[in-house]
Amino acid sequence: SLLQMKLWNKYRVSNIPSLIFIDASTGKVVCRNGLLVIRDDPEGLEFPWGPKPFSEVVAGPLLRNNGQTLDSTALEGSHVGVYFSAHWCPPCRSLTRVLVESYRKIKEAGQKFEILFVSADRSEDSFKQYFSEMPWVAVPYADEARRSRLNRLYGIQGIPTLIVLDSKGDVITRQGRVEVLNDIECREFPWHPKPVLELTDSNAVQLNEGPCLVLFVDSEDDGESEAAKQLIQPIAEKIIAKYKAKDEEA
Repeated sequence: SLLQMKLWNKYRVSNIPSLIFIDASTGKVVCRNGLLVIRDDPEGLEFPWGPKPFSEVVAGPLLRNNGQTLDSTALEGSHVGVYFSAHWCPPCRSLTRVLVESYRKIKEAGQKFEILFVSADRSEDSFKQYFSEMPWVAVPYADEARRSRLNRLYGIQGIPTLIVLDSKGDVITRQGRVEVLNDIECREFPWHPKPVLELTDSNAVQLNEGPCLVLFVDSEDDGESEAAKQLIQPIAEKIIAKYKAKDEEA
């Protein structure tokens, strides 16, 4: 029915079963990953399962691949890429190769940036093998509860996912994977969402994530695509501002 379709779209449900908790008084999503919540908290001790700040969820020791540990407070004041990935997943491995280069470029440009690897590997050994290729920090594999809380915090439905946070721990974009692949030189870092994008192979994935307006123009005529962009830019900005005011994703 139309109502069912509206609900699927509103909550960006891409696979089932899916359990989403909502605050009835405001209509806001409290938790997108309800299935993980009831698995992790069967007694309901953490009810009402609202979102906690990143700094609270990540709190604890982090690892470097040389065996050094550091405290999660070391991330404060930096932009952070929270990277959900696993060695068994081929798209993850190819993204990691690009991400290692992007990370170097951003650091060399003097930006405060750190990446936090949250593993979905199937064993400690494959985690270690995969992490050995990464120049950033990771949540210890053995700390399954913390890895799961981070998955819950961002409602992760598939990997690889790269969530980019600002220095206060607020989400800049959930589309870090697309941004990194589209911007090999990292000129647009930290990748604030653009109201209008040119459709490419790597960002087409966003067409599956919610309602999109696609405008076809004659690409031979440069003037035409520029005019089209100027036509839809203010409309897109207005929609984004409207959702921002409601504290929702556009």
